[in-house]
Amino acid sequence: MYTQINNSISRYVSFTKEELDIFNSLLEHKKVPKKTIMLHEGEMCNFEAFVIKGCIRKYFIDANGFEVILQFGIENAWVSDTSFSIYEDKPSQVFIETMEDCEFFMFSPETKEALFEKAPRFERAFRILMQRNLSVTQHRLFNTISKTAMEKYVEFLELYPTIPQRVAQHYIASYLGISAEFLSKVRAKMAKGIEGIKI
Repeated sequence: MYTQINNSISRYVSFTKEELDIFNSLLEHKKVPKKTIMLHEGEMCNFEAFVIKGCIRKYFIDANGFEVILQFGIENAWVSDTSFSIYEDKPSQVFIETMEDCEFFMFSPETKEALFEKAPRFERAFRILMQRNLSVTQHRLFNTISKTAMEKYVEFLELYPTIPQRVAQHYIASYLGISAEFLSKVRAKMAKGIEGIKI
């Protein structure tokens, strides 16, 4: 039952069976139906979730009322709002919603602290996860500013190869920061083998 999450967390730090048993004992297994908003803007996020199965999106609503997708979370991803609610103790500025029927392993800030007390090496593992998340965020900001729509879409397909078969095109366009109509043009050009579309 815990093989998937144990393999994921053990990529960064090697743990003993006893340490993994402590970790597993603190996890809550949860099934969440499709189209469930797990976190609303303005709420405090009180969970970190590992995606066993399914797809989620993290998004905010901009000043014009448009949804802007910050992250897709699929199998083996970690999902939360750590930057505001958990580490800064401020209300969230984002929504987290399931896009498919999902299964998670979840824990709260309190159970995470209990984990660090009982198995201190997990603190290093989660610190590495945070560093990787920061690196991904910075890389995405760079891409948004510097790359063409074609380049961004190609990199998106490398990062999320299964997403185009799992979510509607307008969600992908939102993630890329372009209109759904423009994404259709990008896809059409790619299908014809033509490069170099610029926004």
